[in-house]
Amino acid sequence: MIRRLSTSLLRIVALLSVVNTVCQAQSQSSLTRHVRQVTRNGQARPLGRLSQIETIRLVLVLPLRDQTALENFLKELYNPSSASYRQYLTVEEFTAKYGPTQEDYDAVIRFAEAHGLTVVGTSRNRMNVDVTGSVANIEKALHLTMGTYLHPSENRIFYAPDREPALDLPFQLWRIAGLDNYAIPHPAGLHHRKQSAIANATTGSGPASSFLGSDMRAAYYGGTSLTGSGQSLGLVEYYGTDLADLNTYFSNIGQTNRVPVTLLSTDRTSTSCFYPVCDDTEQTLDMTQALGMAPGLSNLVVYVGSSDAAIFNAMATASPLDAQLSSSWTWTPPDPNVDNPYFQEFAAQGQSLFQASGDSGAWGSGSAIYPADDPYVTSVGGTDLTTNGAGGARSSETAWVDGGGGISPDRYAIPSWQTTAASSCSGCSMAYRNGPDVSANANFTFYVCADQSGCTANYYGGTSFAAPMWAGYLALVNQQSVANGNKTAGFINPSLYAIGGGSSYSSSFHDINGGSNGYSATNGYDLATGWGSPNGAGLINALAGSSSNPSFGLSASPSSVTVTQGSSGTSTITSSVTGGFNSGISLSATGQPTGVMVGFSPTSITGAGTSTMTFTVAASVAAGTYSITVRGTSGNTTKTTAVTLTVNATSQPNFNVSASPSNVTVTQGTSATSGITITAQNGFAGTVSFAASGVPSGAGATFNPTAVTGSGTSTMTLTTSTSTPTGTYTITIAASSTSPSLSHTTTVTLLVNSAGSQSFSISTSPSSQTVTAGNRTSYTATVTPSGGFTGSVSLSVSGLPSGANATFSTNPISGGSGTSTLSITTSSSTPAGSYTLTINGTSGSLIKSVTVALVVNSFSV
Repeated sequence: MIRRLSTSLLRIVALLSVVNTVCQAQSQSSLTRHVRQVTRNGQARPLGRLSQIETIRLVLVLPLRDQTALENFLKELYNPSSASYRQYLTVEEFTAKYGPTQEDYDAVIRFAEAHGLTVVGTSRNRMNVDVTGSVANIEKALHLTMGTYLHPSENRIFYAPDREPALDLPFQLWRIAGLDNYAIPHPAGLHHRKQSAIANATTGSGPASSFLGSDMRAAYYGGTSLTGSGQSLGLVEYYGTDLADLNTYFSNIGQTNRVPVTLLSTDRTSTSCFYPVCDDTEQTLDMTQALGMAPGLSNLVVYVGSSDAAIFNAMATASPLDAQLSSSWTWTPPDPNVDNPYFQEFAAQGQSLFQASGDSGAWGSGSAIYPADDPYVTSVGGTDLTTNGAGGARSSETAWVDGGGGISPDRYAIPSWQTTAASSCSGCSMAYRNGPDVSANANFTFYVCADQSGCTANYYGGTSFAAPMWAGYLALVNQQSVANGNKTAGFINPSLYAIGGGSSYSSSFHDINGGSNGYSATNGYDLATGWGSPNGAGLINALAGSSSNPSFGLSASPSSVTVTQGSSGTSTITSSVTGGFNSGISLSATGQPTGVMVGFSPTSITGAGTSTMTFTVAASVAAGTYSITVRGTSGNTTKTTAVTLTVNATSQPNFNVSASPSNVTVTQGTSATSGITITAQNGFAGTVSFAASGVPSGAGATFNPTAVTGSGTSTMTLTTSTSTPTGTYTITIAASSTSPSLSHTTTVTLLVNSAGSQSFSISTSPSSQTVTAGNRTSYTATVTPSGGFTGSVSLSVSGLPSGANATFSTNPISGGSGTSTLSITTSSSTPAGSYTLTINGTSGSLIKSVTVALVVNSFSV
């Protein structure tokens, strides 16, 4: 009887265990919030469900392991008296100690694939799983409903979940990025002065006495030996760029950029940006400020992405890692803790992220300045700088009236390294994080080139300039630290506050005690400028540490050189010295293949200096990548640095083919078009003909013209009949030339709807308008029904510039068809520029959109 009871109990316990595991796997919520407050409290008016066939890209983020141990490790890592001081982890070491387990990571991948989601990206720290999927599959997988809402403060529609996601996993995820588009990232600190305002700069070396990046180097560093050599710097960017703007900037100011720029897409976001569809002002100025401060960087990496999860994880797993990072963008996540795992990984790996503090003055409880108040970033405020002449030293500095600073709006707890400073700071909180940490020039004093439309002087300003400036300055620090035989500075906030509270404060920082952003700048740390701006070599030496033995180090910029067969390329070899080293250094190279000659000019360097290394590549050298070791020898001391030489084959004529739009929708019996564009490469001038496959029965594809010579576009028309089966089809377009013999393909997704499916479309005339600020212009929006649609269509418009408003002559449009005049009224303060307006039509769950271009010319009197 007892044995039977024991057996029964064991079976019950086992059964309960299985049931408990299943229940857990069916009800695991994530560790951070996803539902927006405005959708909970009704501020955002619900409009219906998001289309079930729309595809969304998400990032499934796994949590770190052993959070307590990680936080203790970080304290020891930045404690100068600890044996772990600056003993940074590699990505592999961080993953092994604190990253998700391989078992959990594989489980998330299996979960995604089992629920109809496509895994499109993984990461070596096992934190991110990038997926795409239809709204229908996402809703089923996450047990939620994706709805559309009218934005409460912007004239647009956004999508968002109606509840917190729940996943059928035996553990909790940290976050699911991409579930809403409520908050669109925008520059945190980029503004321009009013047209009537007097220009500020009078001492810069740029056009109209504007400041250049090199002027900031002269003001805040003042030396020549440190250039950032051997260091790589990363920039956060939510849109691509056009490097022609960067080239224009350097050409106009008579300088040459020798730093290779890498445009890296973190989630397939385009790295291109062409005006007027895209504005690259922020992206270009970020580069010019970083390069102006550190003109000898080994690499400048522009991380382009559509989500913070994708960008920050790419930075945390790059190879090699960038020790200095900068972000001039802000956004509002549903939970302010979502990016802390990436920021903690930065700190553990010796990376420091500078974040613009914003351009709206003193922070308030509702200020949208994330992530400037996160304790794991260095928040950079703004000042108003004058120098003693063009390219001259700093003369004076006050707090910039618009610079961001104050008490954390996101209510981050005050970090331990800030408590002493806060205790003697008027207005500081002893409970919450205070900002900024440091500052630099942000007034409307800069020279900026952008959008392939000319350059401006003394027009733009903002803490967007100050953040990459500081990142460039840290590259100088890290170059010196490595030359001293030390590790790089890593996450610098603990060191900054130790220096600020110590005896070397006045020699390390320019203490700014004049001006106000709403908080007054005072002696020492304050909420207007933090500790102040960098004081030349003083702060560099304080952060880099000392070296007692005379020695030298070598670095190469760029560290990767690409040469075509039969051509040549160069890299600058820089020697940095410590301990008063001033002897001759003989240079040599090994590892080059037969047919590659390596020369140095000069052949030796005395003390600190540079030599140009030239690769001369014969036409017979095999294409490939070669590792070249550069040796510097002085007596019994030998130092080395590596340069990667990539030899490319001589370029052959070729072409690319692309389709726009790549997704078209038709109703049975109607047609749709897509532009098939041929882009010639390397002098291609052949004739390209087109053919389409994958066309459904009862449908056909034609091209006009039937062939394109060189570069050009052909219009593909897809015509369906009433018998064409409904569904989604992938149309493959083959583009072929006979001389030379080449063939490339692209695809267009065709969605065929039933003729009985009621729907509508929106078109506009004209597609572009130009207006002078202070005047009005208009477009005609036409609603065309299909499938017998007779519903009422409500119209709205988004993307308006500041100071402009819009009205529709008829709204809604009843009966399923009709026209409405959209009138755009601008004010004299509306910023000049090109804008893309999105006109939305909503009828129940149906939402259709069309875009138009609006060009605003400057107001003049």
